[in-house]
Amino acid sequence: MKLPDKEEITSAAQEIYRFMQPSAQITWPLLNERLNTQTWVKHENHNPTGAFKVRGGLYYFARLEQEQGSAIQGVCAATRGNHGQSIAFAASRRGIRSIIVVPEANNSDKNAAMRALGAELIVHGSDFDEAAAYCKALAEKEGYHMIPSYHRHLVAGVATYAFEMLSELKSLQRIYVPIGMGSGACGVLAAKQALDHGVEVIGVVSSHADTYVRSIAAGTVVETVSAETIADGLAVRKADPTALSFLQEGLAGIVSVTDDEIQNAMRDYFQCTHNLAEGAGAAPLAALVQDLQKGSRWDSVGVVLSGANVSAEVLNGVLGPGT
Repeated sequence: MKLPDKEEITSAAQEIYRFMQPSAQITWPLLNERLNTQTWVKHENHNPTGAFKVRGGLYYFARLEQEQGSAIQGVCAATRGNHGQSIAFAASRRGIRSIIVVPEANNSDKNAAMRALGAELIVHGSDFDEAAAYCKALAEKEGYHMIPSYHRHLVAGVATYAFEMLSELKSLQRIYVPIGMGSGACGVLAAKQALDHGVEVIGVVSSHADTYVRSIAAGTVVETVSAETIADGLAVRKADPTALSFLQEGLAGIVSVTDDEIQNAMRDYFQCTHNLAEGAGAAPLAALVQDLQKGSRWDSVGVVLSGANVSAEVLNGVLGPGT
């Protein structure tokens, strides 16, 4: 199996740009001053659903309609939020029913957003993996098309953000990208390969949900007992085997960040750029800070602000009254 090539990524972009514009990559003076290095932020938080996932959903549905047409009875997906919003957004624009399964105690703001986008929401399980198992059983019982969190069409769609960034920033030396199920990081690897770009790709996980760190070290999928982290987009207990194979081969490194480091990065984004970042979206900046504190330096580095869908409760706890 291969990553999407340049032709597939550009084809995905043509479909995606029917519904949204390319996102900006901005280097912020105050953030550069704080980090003492030129840092480019890829603003996927400015997308229609507030996250990068919408790109994958739009391209997935375009391919699904090509392959199945009017035979689609409905789709279902399991999510902690951004994947579900992506599916709801894309499904509503094609008049297709969407059923989204979320775990208990999921981000209430993300739940509300998915409902507002037209999804039927089901709450089941204590975490993402239990929600995904229920979703699979539901799809088999009801005849829905289940959309996984990792799929080649999703990768081709989200690869368009990295294609945009790397096409513009040819001298970028390193880019930090969060890893949930792996579509975003694999999309960056696909764009790097398609453009023959020399950038180093660094994957970022939560130290509280480090299945990909353990799996890469072991050379096979290693499931963790829990995945309790402020970064719900990274809260995965079991790596996807296909994503793992690409990440093992293509990543220049992988960094684990703590919840405290993620919260510091969320504050940095707010104070230096006036942008909101959810936990997963701030994790790449947290990893960059960690590497810079170890003495590493680059002339030009990129971070993916993958999403802004943070709950008011979490945001209040992170920023505090004195921010």
